[in-house]
Amino acid sequence: MADFIAWVMVLAIAAYACAGGTDYGAGFWDLMAGGAERGKRPRWLIDHAMAPVWEANNVWLIFVLIIMWTGFPTMFQAVFSALWLPLALAAVGLVLRGAGFALRKPTRRMAQQRIYGAMFAVSSLLTPFFLGAVLGGIASGRVTVGTTASVDAWANGTSVLAGLLAIAATAFLGAVFLCSDARRFGADDLVDYFRPRALIAFAVVVVLALIALPVTHDDARYVWEGLTEGLGLLMIILAAVCGLATVLLVLRRSHGWSRHTSVASVALTVCAWGFAQRPYLLPTSLTVAEAAGAAHTLRWLVIVTAIAIVLVGPALVLLYRLDTLGELEELTDADTMSASTPGDNL
Repeated sequence: MADFIAWVMVLAIAAYACAGGTDYGAGFWDLMAGGAERGKRPRWLIDHAMAPVWEANNVWLIFVLIIMWTGFPTMFQAVFSALWLPLALAAVGLVLRGAGFALRKPTRRMAQQRIYGAMFAVSSLLTPFFLGAVLGGIASGRVTVGTTASVDAWANGTSVLAGLLAIAATAFLGAVFLCSDARRFGADDLVDYFRPRALIAFAVVVVLALIALPVTHDDARYVWEGLTEGLGLLMIILAAVCGLATVLLVLRRSHGWSRHTSVASVALTVCAWGFAQRPYLLPTSLTVAEAAGAAHTLRWLVIVTAIAIVLVGPALVLLYRLDTLGELEELTDADTMSASTPGDNL
């Protein structure tokens, strides 16, 4: 049961990452859109594309936390004791991101729109970075039972690279998603706006991954070995194939399929990390079996998890399906055609 619950947790992390984290990857492009006039149309698309689903993805984050403190209380205590600061900063980012996005759209004064927009965009960088830094601290073996909080636990080379990779991956997903959304809304100029950005984001992911190879070889040896052999290596190869397929599909303007392959590349990467780290939750000090809670607690957790999957899973699938079909939010002609064109056609 403990192994099953551990894999459910990994899959929930993958689901959270597959939708671009806290904001479907759109916050990065909101930040990079430029000034009020130059970034007007990209931000309009981001607002409308995110509006129906902008809070749904946090279901997975809550699910992960519940599994951790219920199924693996020892791990939960160790992680939150050693890494409370980056986790707190990630939580602050979540709150500010939500407030900024919710308040910007109905606001009519330009000064307030800029403040709320900055809150949304900047916090959308902070949250994925600090969540990635937490995973890096865990993967590098700096978190053990009894470890006290320290800067080194989350500001080391592995953590910094994991945080940057998290930002780059969400930006990659966000650009791919927005290409599809722009085509769905009939905004062809925005398809051309986000296509090259998707390719650039993928290139950044590749560069950061290559930089991470020598760093993790020395700093996170157990996980590095798991990623370079067996099922971990297979998952990485499949993730790379899906990433390259996404690039080809974006170049060919097959934006419907590119959404699926980009999601698959991120999901496979997270699963590779899960295979590489097994049987440890905290390499190389705490195994899944050692961290597991009481047997009756795990039994009830399995039951509740199954019920949650049956009740919540189909609802989320339906929500995303209706959104991608354009049934939940439509852009008006004023939104898609009458506004000024993007000033930056990278």
